[in-house]
Amino acid sequence: MSVAEVRAYLKKWGRDQDVVELAESTATVALAAAALGVEPARIAKSLTINLKSGPGVLVVASGDARLDNQKFRDRFGVSPKMMTPDQALAFTGFSVGGICPFGLPPEVEVFLDESLRRFETVFPACGSANSMIELRLPELAEYSRSQGWVSVCRLGP
Repeated sequence: MSVAEVRAYLKKWGRDQDVVELAESTATVALAAAALGVEPARIAKSLTINLKSGPGVLVVASGDARLDNQKFRDRFGVSPKMMTPDQALAFTGFSVGGICPFGLPPEVEVFLDESLRRFETVFPACGSANSMIELRLPELAEYSRSQGWVSVCRLGP
């Protein structure tokens, strides 16, 4: 999938022109935060995680959050295993560094981690390693077709 396809997807909400494409890379939380001049925690990173029963899940978390194995196991019944870059591309249609939580294949289930709730707006990627959009949390939930809020991450090192 491409930024153009993400723009087309966001057009139904009138947000297609709000996608920002920068000259510099935003492929990591640190790079994205520096490029935007915001704290890293406001970058909404997409974590692609394999499940034993089914294709996997995509969890959107704040940039300073880390996956908590026990919390994930308690919620999903399996230990988390991050997808490889090739698996993530096949699963979402996006390359690592630009994985977008919306415009995904219908079988991809998206969950929003509670770590995001500290912010009014966050910045998810839009399909490339240099694109993003600023969204309010209700918009992120709607556009991503979120299955709901989960607490599977922890803050800090």
